Amino acid sequence: MDYTIEITRAKNSRIGEVDFDNLQFGKFYSDHMFLAEYANGQWQNARIIPFGDLQLSPASSFMHYGQAIFEGMKAFKDENGNALLFRTDQNHKRWNISAKRMGMPEIPFDLFNAALNELVSLDKNWIPTQDGCSLYLRPFMFATDVHVGIRPTENFTFCIITSPAGRYYSKPVRVLAADKYVRAFPGGTGYAKASGNYGASMLPLKEAIEKGYDQVLWMDGFEFRYAEEIGSMNVFFIVDGVVKTPALVGTILDGVTRDSCIQLLRSYGLTVEETRVDLNELLKAYREGKLQDAFGTGTAASVAPISHIGYKGTVMELPAVESREISIRLKKDLEGIKTGNVVDKFNWVTKVQSPLSALV
Repeated sequence: MDYTIEITRAKNSRIGEVDFDNLQFGKFYSDHMFLAEYANGQWQNARIIPFGDLQLSPASSFMHYGQAIFEGMKAFKDENGNALLFRTDQNHKRWNISAKRMGMPEIPFDLFNAALNELVSLDKNWIPTQDGCSLYLRPFMFATDVHVGIRPTENFTFCIITSPAGRYYSKPVRVLAADKYVRAFPGGTGYAKASGNYGASMLPLKEAIEKGYDQVLWMDGFEFRYAEEIGSMNVFFIVDGVVKTPALVGTILDGVTRDSCIQLLRSYGLTVEETRVDLNELLKAYREGKLQDAFGTGTAASVAPISHIGYKGTVMELPAVESREISIRLKKDLEGIKTGNVVDKFNWVTKVQSPLSALV
């Protein structure tokens, strides 16, 4: 289906206010944003307007019942100045999985893709080219019924904002295994990119930071024994030459970066096991000198080395980052594919195409 997107340009760009050599993650926002509403069973009023505040009723249902989802994506530039997107189809697939789980309307790929392409094309100059930087894309959707009462929702808003961003983590990450808090149980919303999943993580994260860590390593809620994911990313371990990552069992996010890393690692000829990762076995491997690497993967984080893992009173200190040949190669190849500097043999990257924004 062809979706018409009306475009209203910002009268004055704010790009001159940004120091692109000192970007922080999630602090600055580009000139425009995309909006569309779902009402009467269909998406309508698709438009790109200047970035600004939204006007909402305080009785909007998402504020009271947490019916909201989001995605994280990035845009890059190749050496010829072309804007590039990475695995848009997979982010769209996961979006609709999240929407279905949260009782929200799916978004057709044509609308999702057109919105991203038009918005990124319009704010192409906001894509940073400094090493490790990108234009972060945040599609999100929330319920807007003006009704205080729990019932199936009929009205929704779909929005995309973009943000020039530096690295999410500037140094190796210290993670603390959860020992009393639980992120998700089977049958819950753990596999959905639902906003409430992250709200519930704030207290455990605060407590981990107070203990000198950067993130929480979530465990299963039955035995607090099996690794699931880190608060901001999926997790991988390399034990005695074998790459291990928690299996998708309905309690963790099916990360696009996770899947990309699995495919790349297997293309290197490595064994990658999607399995239950027992922290007791990981601790034993650490004591025997067999825990060679640990890293997180995610759109925001890319491939982030883990320096320390706290578990049952023991702090496992991982080898020096510069000695980790596999994850170094993985990060270099993944970021190279995204920026067009490494051959994309997986056909993951697409050039931004925009028939509309060039006309306004």
